[in-house]
Amino acid sequence: MIEMSEVSKIYPNGVSAINGITVKINKGEFVYVVGPSGAGKSTFIKMMYREEKPTTGSITVNGIQLSKLRNTKVPLFRRNLGVVFQDFKLLPTLTVFENVAFAMEVVEEHPKDIKKRVMEVLDLVGLKHKARMVPTELSGGEQQRVSIARSIVNSPQVVIADEPTGNLDPETSWEIMNILEEINNRGTTIVMATHNRDIVNNLKRRVIAIDNGRIVRDEQRGEYGYEY
Repeated sequence: MIEMSEVSKIYPNGVSAINGITVKINKGEFVYVVGPSGAGKSTFIKMMYREEKPTTGSITVNGIQLSKLRNTKVPLFRRNLGVVFQDFKLLPTLTVFENVAFAMEVVEEHPKDIKKRVMEVLDLVGLKHKARMVPTELSGGEQQRVSIARSIVNSPQVVIADEPTGNLDPETSWEIMNILEEINNRGTTIVMATHNRDIVNNLKRRVIAIDNGRIVRDEQRGEYGYEY
């Protein structure tokens, strides 16, 4: 599903963000990526959806070797991924429905299929009744639910979530996690970078800890393991 072999990433300014990582994430897993700020988590996550390219090593996602992927093919590759961001990245002038539908429109799905599928995923995230609202009329938690709906509307095999609860209060964070758990229970692989100790320690899943660009811990049903 996701496989990295001897992956390193050195930025043009000389900063070494990832140092020789080898890891495999299997279909249907739910994986937390944890570690202190500046440890390399974001680079690790971004390389999975080809936002960043490794300096050395190979990365394979959904059977596609990313080092051999032409830039023109990246949008096509990302159609089988869902990405959830900390800051939502919704289009402010579009309604909730339109924000989610946009992900299907770019892959040229039929309008009838778009309407049916968008309402299905909005129902899953509990926002069917707010389909006609715009993002500014929603709370932060509701905007993140829209972001999740958009990420899963094309039925991706993998959802990559980069600090999806980072800007949310504890109660709302748990609501978001319940949605992600449901998506995972339906067979979607989820990789989630997080600083939320309570979530990691209570929802026991695989934990990959990164420090100084290296994997320092990889545990099934692991714990957060940091005091900050």
